[in-house]
Amino acid sequence: MASDPASVRDRVRELFALERDVLVLSVAMFAFSLGFQMTSRYLGEYMVALGASAFVVGLYGTFSNVISAVYPYPGGAISDRIGSRYALTVFGLLSAVGFAVWLVAPAFGALAVPLIFVGLVFAQAWKSFGLGATFAIVKQSVPPARLAEGFASTETFRRTAFLVGPLLAAGVFAILGATDTGSMADAQVVEAFVVILAIAVVFAVLGTLAQHVLYDSAGDDFGKAFEGVSQVANDLRNLPPELRPLLIGDTLVRFANGMVYVFFVLVVTRFLGVGFSATLPVVGTVDLSPQAYFGVLLGIEMAVALLTMIPVAKLTRRVGLKPVVAVGFAVYAVFPALLVAAPPDAGVLAALFALSGLRFAGLPAHKALIVGPAEQGAGGRVTGSYYLVRNVVVIPSAALGGVLYGGLAVPDVGTFAGSPPLAFGAATVIGLLGTGYFLVFGEEFAAVGG
Repeated sequence: MASDPASVRDRVRELFALERDVLVLSVAMFAFSLGFQMTSRYLGEYMVALGASAFVVGLYGTFSNVISAVYPYPGGAISDRIGSRYALTVFGLLSAVGFAVWLVAPAFGALAVPLIFVGLVFAQAWKSFGLGATFAIVKQSVPPARLAEGFASTETFRRTAFLVGPLLAAGVFAILGATDTGSMADAQVVEAFVVILAIAVVFAVLGTLAQHVLYDSAGDDFGKAFEGVSQVANDLRNLPPELRPLLIGDTLVRFANGMVYVFFVLVVTRFLGVGFSATLPVVGTVDLSPQAYFGVLLGIEMAVALLTMIPVAKLTRRVGLKPVVAVGFAVYAVFPALLVAAPPDAGVLAALFALSGLRFAGLPAHKALIVGPAEQGAGGRVTGSYYLVRNVVVIPSAALGGVLYGGLAVPDVGTFAGSPPLAFGAATVIGLLGTGYFLVFGEEFAAVGG
């Protein structure tokens, strides 16, 4: 007997916790994540091609940390007050504007690098302003015992974009860049990246339209009106106690990652200078520049994440959330040291980025630990408060990483000679401290066993 299509859809929805609003959110996440991952992971390379130093790239990373710290709380408060549909529509349009600013920056000559900072103010709106809204949608749509699986649904769509986006970027670099494994000239990098940014603008607009038209706002939870700084302080004081050990461990791990994240592309393209050359069946000889191969490495990373995310989310029902989150933290911690110490070999880098993909397997469990203890109608503010604290502490990480990576000359004082191994080694030490703290003091969210 043929299966009833409706029952098949129900089983798929049950498997992935795809309630209607979660599905719409997932589609929007795919569009914005595609645009952001095509661009953000390459911005360090783009900035250097436009004339920026390693220290300026580090300052850009710190500015990104400032936005990540400042945006989530007001974004969560706005979404709790006016509803997720309208909040995410505004945030989506702002992100499209940001991608467009990055696109036109090279036309402004000496102002190109400052415009990268300006563009970030807009480009990160959906990702950071909208953080609370996206958490709240999942919380109001999925039973507490299945929060990790609900987040795995959205993360699967999002990480699929993390897979496709860098591969699209790699294709653009391969078509417009060098014809061998040598590094591309700066002018070629800029030319290719402008094309990538144009694609990102298109996807941002499509994502905004999709979420505004398809999202059913009838089930939105509305919280109280924003009461000013006193409300921020009150929400911070009233964070569920289960979150505090997670917050401390997570903050240390993210500080470590923030020190070097923006430099991953530079380690592959300029420090190690690893491209890819092989003769493949049917395709023939393939020669990829380091810039193009970096996109392939990101694709490998995300392929592993996608293969493991949902099975690991389901595993949390047996082992709990804490062990899964701890494994993700550990991978975050060790990856920088492994990467900077790697030999300049394409196969070794592929294996390392595959290992890095395992850090994403713990993200659904991590998000469930954050929002699970929140009261109904306060998911946006609890999420925003958590990320406010974490991201404020992480703010200086990239600037510190820039100093350790590229050094710094101070007039009348002297010159500090940094190096990539110094920056990446220090990041691993700090990340391991955060992982150890969470292992010792972290708490489980009881609803996972429901």
